This record gives sequence, C-alpha cells and structure tokens, in this order.
Amino acid sequence: MSYFANLGKIFVAAAFVNNIVLLQFLGLCSYIGLTDDMHASIGMGYAVTFVTVLAASVTWIIDRWILIPFNLQPFLQIVSFILVIGSLVGLVEIYIRKMSPHLYKAMGIYLPLIATNCLILGVTFINSLQGFDFVESIVEAVGAAIGYFMAMLILAGIRERLRNSELPDFFKGKAIAYMVSGIVALAFMGFQGMIK
Repeated sequence: MSYFANLGKIFVAAAFVNNIVLLQFLGLCSYIGLTDDMHASIGMGYAVTFVTVLAASVTWIIDRWILIPFNLQPFLQIVSFILVIGSLVGLVEIYIRKMSPHLYKAMGIYLPLIATNCLILGVTFINSLQGFDFVESIVEAVGAAIGYFMAMLILAGIRERLRNSELPDFFKGKAIAYMVSGIVALAFMGFQGMIK
C-alpha cells in the first residue's frame, strides 16, 4: 500500500470507522452539553479541530524527541501531554483575545472547555500507541477532529428538530440526546467493515 493510500486509510478510520465520540466515547461532555445549540456546536467544532491538530503536532515532537530517547515515556507522558494541551488552549485564548476581540467574545465561553476535552488527550495517546510518524499523526488528528465535528453537527441538527416536536416529559433534554446518540452510534458501526 502506498504512503498516501495509508494516509487516506488513517483519515477514514479516524473520522468514520473509529469515530472518537460515537465509537470510542471520548469528548462526550461537550458533545452532549453543547449540541442543544447549532452555533455553539459549530464554534466548538472549529476550536477543537484547531487545538487537536496543534496538540498532535507538538506532542509528537515531545514524544519522539524527548520522552522516548530519554526513556521517560511511561512516566511523564500524561503530565507532559496535559501540560501541552492546557498551554495550547491558553495561548490560543490569548491570541484570539488580542487579535480578534469579536471572535473571542463569540468563542470565549467554549475556549476554556477545550482544555478539559478528553478527546484531544485521547488523540495524542492514539498517535503515540500506534507509532505514527509526524504526517500520520496530523492526519489522524484531522480525521478524529472532523469525526467529532460531524457527530456534533448531526446531534445538534436532530436536537433542533426535536425541540419543536411533541415528546413525553421524561424524554426531553439530555435523555433524548443520549438516545439519539446511541442510534447515531449504531449507524456509524456500519462503517466497521470499510477498512481491514
């Protein structure tokens, strides 16, 4: 298999076959919490995509150039990856606040939530465990982030439709969100045979 075909396989696997939200159950807090508003879902999707790709790049460099050569990988990996993700979120927040106050005001409430999104930490560990090279790590991060973004948009769209529907009281709110998520996850399981 050529290198570019392998990259395509990694992307499809990350976005569809092993969707990080619907099939690996990472990032569920923001997935359920922010999908009651389509605009909030879109803002969170863009922010998570940006931070995930940046975090995958930086953590790959730290993992391959510092942790593995100095035999520090099992001990300092979690701490260093969390530190990188928190720092990146802080830097992105400062940059957006300085360069675009309007965008900061629009996204400000979602930016701090990204630091606690376990999806990003999960992607960095998947990259390390799979032994991906730098480009493969970025492709995996882009695929996982797009899979997250896609799951957010699907659930937000369905919840907007359900808001105007007549539902029994015990189904309203988070209960219907979890039920719909389960059905969407079952639909995504249909992608399991795409990649061997």
